[in-house]
Amino acid sequence: MAKDDRDILELLRFEFDFIEMGGYGRSVKTPWKATSPFRDSLTCINYAIPEKAHPCSECHLIDFVPPEFRSEELPCHFIPLNEAGETVLGLEFEDNQAKLEEALKAWMRAKIKELETRQLASKTEGAP
Repeated sequence: MAKDDRDILELLRFEFDFIEMGGYGRSVKTPWKATSPFRDSLTCINYAIPEKAHPCSECHLIDFVPPEFRSEELPCHFIPLNEAGETVLGLEFEDNQAKLEEALKAWMRAKIKELETRQLASKTEGAP
């Protein structure tokens, strides 16, 4: 279970906006270096830390990773993004940035909607 104290709904909204603004394009500072979805954004609990200070098991995204992939170097790259089971890792191998970003955005839209629905339901259950 994740130990990240940040709100997952807000993180996913931020990540979605980040991609919409071209967040995973090549950096102006390091154009030779590819960027990595989730890892190279504020969503990652190890963002901007060269060494992995926090285990991925403490990240909210770990809850979306199938159990058999949770010990991988970047478990978030094994999150199934659609019904076909495409993952960040697999889409990176295809070398089609637009397809990868569209799959990520579709997955995030679905998760954001699911979390908003769950949040609304829990608020209405507690309402007098």
